[in-house]
Amino acid sequence: MTEIFRSHLETAVNTLLASELTAFLDYEKYDRIGFNTGNSRNGSYERTLHTEFGELHLVIPRDRNGDFKQQTVAPYKRANDTLEAFVIHMFQKGVTTAEIAHLMERMYGHHYTPQTISNMTKVMSEQVEAFRDRTLCAR
Repeated sequence: MTEIFRSHLETAVNTLLASELTAFLDYEKYDRIGFNTGNSRNGSYERTLHTEFGELHLVIPRDRNGDFKQQTVAPYKRANDTLEAFVIHMFQKGVTTAEIAHLMERMYGHHYTPQTISNMTKVMSEQVEAFRDRTLCAR
């Protein structure tokens, strides 16, 4: 059970990281409006984060100009216990975008607008729905 949660938490955090870069650049991946804007996606680097659920293998996105500073996982930290509590709280309680923005600001010192939080939670909600609606194998 822990491995299932760990893998879904890893997917959720990686999706959140990608959403952060999309919000920063202000256009979706492969969107034509991103061409010739002066800044674009520039690959990613991998990082391992040790949690109480196991190791999360994260893919941290980069931008070409080096201006993007992700706020989901604290820089240079290899262990984090507050991220799980935040993700669990977000999905269990059905918190509003304003509450999520407030929690992110308290945890990471970075303010997100409610619209950015809404966009991020929309992506996360789609993954939660897909997980909930998946077919289970009989044992």
